[in-house]
Amino acid sequence: MTELTQLTLAAALEGLKSRRFSSREITEAHIEAIEAANPKLNAYVTLTPEKALAMADAADARLARGEGGRLEGAPIGVKDLFCTEGVRTTACSAILGEFTPPYESTVTANLWADGAVMLGKLNMDEFAMGSSNETSRFGPPCSPWRRRGSTVPISAGGSSGGSATAVAADLCLAATASDTGGSIRQPAAFAGLVGIKPTYGRASRYGMVAFASSLDQAGPLAKTVLDSALMLEAMCSTDPKDSTSLHIPVPRWSTSVGRSVKGMRIGVPREYRVEGMPQEIEALWSQGVAWLKAAGATIVDVSLPHTKYALPAYYIVAPAEASSNLARYDGMRYGARVSGSGSLTDTYEHTRAAGFGQDVQRRLLIGTYVLSAGYYDAYYLRAQRVRARILEDFETAFESVDALLTPTTPSAAFAYGETSGDPVEMYLNDIFTVTANLAGLPAISVPAALSSEGLPLGLQVIGRALDEDTCFRAAAAIEASAGFKARPEAWWRA
Repeated sequence: MTELTQLTLAAALEGLKSRRFSSREITEAHIEAIEAANPKLNAYVTLTPEKALAMADAADARLARGEGGRLEGAPIGVKDLFCTEGVRTTACSAILGEFTPPYESTVTANLWADGAVMLGKLNMDEFAMGSSNETSRFGPPCSPWRRRGSTVPISAGGSSGGSATAVAADLCLAATASDTGGSIRQPAAFAGLVGIKPTYGRASRYGMVAFASSLDQAGPLAKTVLDSALMLEAMCSTDPKDSTSLHIPVPRWSTSVGRSVKGMRIGVPREYRVEGMPQEIEALWSQGVAWLKAAGATIVDVSLPHTKYALPAYYIVAPAEASSNLARYDGMRYGARVSGSGSLTDTYEHTRAAGFGQDVQRRLLIGTYVLSAGYYDAYYLRAQRVRARILEDFETAFESVDALLTPTTPSAAFAYGETSGDPVEMYLNDIFTVTANLAGLPAISVPAALSSEGLPLGLQVIGRALDEDTCFRAAAAIEASAGFKARPEAWWRA
């Protein structure tokens, strides 16, 4: 039943509703695919086949009665950042040990209420800190993509690398992910997928392990723009358990997909033409402009003058918030504990030293430093002022345009080890994505071409706050024009 795993989410939902196949059948097909592929791809860190089959049977019973939610019977994967009741949740960090939550995150609760089926928990960078998924305690996932003529393992991006790997390799119909500085959109671009970060506050953060609370936002990774819209509709909701949750209705974004972009004004920010950007990225950006123009949109040059300060501001704000959020992991109430010489402080020190990986420790040290007495004003407050200026730049641009078109990443996916030795070089992967997080804006990445080495490249659409509708419309227009149908060769099945 390999063909069942290759369906889009929308096609699978239509097949389930028309009873051409059952949820148990498509779930079993995915379980078989995972069992065969995961030893090589390492996308899943926790498998839940029994739970999946029980959920599938319950979905089939509802479908037989003519009932069911928007995702009824569809098998999906869950990033290990979302708490799942009775199923291990570790954020891929040793410090959480074998933590099994007694409660469900709001995002996953919404998905189960809409009938989705959980296949398991997906690999990620430790505490979502990374752009390559190399910091996971379970080891990195291996992208299903490879450079043309090479067998060198390629990164599926981070921090949602496991989600991207699973969707791209047909190990789930779609997956949850999270985005603090680009962790949905960069993996989407690297793996030839669609990924959207909604407006900050659209999706509840309750039960989602925190990295940087003013930046974190949940979203989906999916095979098509329509699939991503269907997932996002189910994931988002108002939630009294999250003080930053927006108390507004969730639109039916799936109805936006395919609507004309004629008359839409699309901005092209000149500051995103960064020094050293590969020619193929520049060419793809120009092609995206041409596609939207041919579809009836008007192209407008715009300026976002504070863009050059976005990355340094982000790498002050995010570590500072992480330093505060991760202070709770001390080996006392839950997770792993490493005893010291007997004193409480010694236990704290040994637990955190053993439990946190090197990159997390680096960011916590930076965050603690910029929040310390004597440096708070010089670093953290200044970064917050820059953040306000970045938002003002966007607000000014959106006075004359409906959305912005940019590249998603400065390059195609890299091989493991090529950039991880230099933290600054790794951080530069977020150069086109962090601005949307700092400003709280919706942004979507859509696959548009292959690089000269045969790896996917993505284009990004950034919209006004609460205007995911325009993002989906523009992304669907790019998707239709690009006609991106490339699939990775299934070398993991050999």
